[in-house]
Amino acid sequence: MTRAETKERNRRALLDAAFQVVSRDGYRAKLDEIAERADLTTGAVYSLFGSKNGLVLALVADHLRPYYEEIEQAVPAGLDLLEAVDAFARYYRRSCDGPDALSRLSLQFTLLDMALHDPELRSRLAMSIRSQEEHLVALFTGRPHSGGVVTTRQARRLTIALRALFVGLGQGVPLGLAPGADEQYFADAARALASGTSLIDHDADAS
Repeated sequence: MTRAETKERNRRALLDAAFQVVSRDGYRAKLDEIAERADLTTGAVYSLFGSKNGLVLALVADHLRPYYEEIEQAVPAGLDLLEAVDAFARYYRRSCDGPDALSRLSLQFTLLDMALHDPELRSRLAMSIRSQEEHLVALFTGRPHSGGVVTTRQARRLTIALRALFVGLGQGVPLGLAPGADEQYFADAARALASGTSLIDHDADAS
């Protein structure tokens, strides 16, 4: 193997090991156990990720990247805003029934727990998630809506609202706390957000 191939193999091994240990132990996760599971040393963690927090952030990006890539395929160009939001909502609901839904939910709760105990990680995690969400902002920007087109600022406001809605529903479905929340329910709720006041920028109106 080349040096680059070895580096990528080690990186992948550490991310897979981190997912197992972090999902189980949260902020108590130990670097030495992660490294041992990957058949590497803790030095490899620092060499590849800089720190434990760096590894956790890379873990988040690793799990979000394919999610956003799939969204771009599920929400094609040519749809207006409400159609795009509908397609996104239905994709999100289907993901709640995926074979990895519970493991993703476990990781989500664990990361929140870690962020509460580590202010630096909390700040860096928020920045990482906001960066990933720019994919959604770009996905909604420029789509026809109510006789105009959605601006970047409006798309960002809508993305924040949709994230809050779907994080809550997405936690409720696997836990059995959202009875009746099928694809149509998700789509109707998302359309209501996009049709209502979430796109109104009061600060811009005031100026």
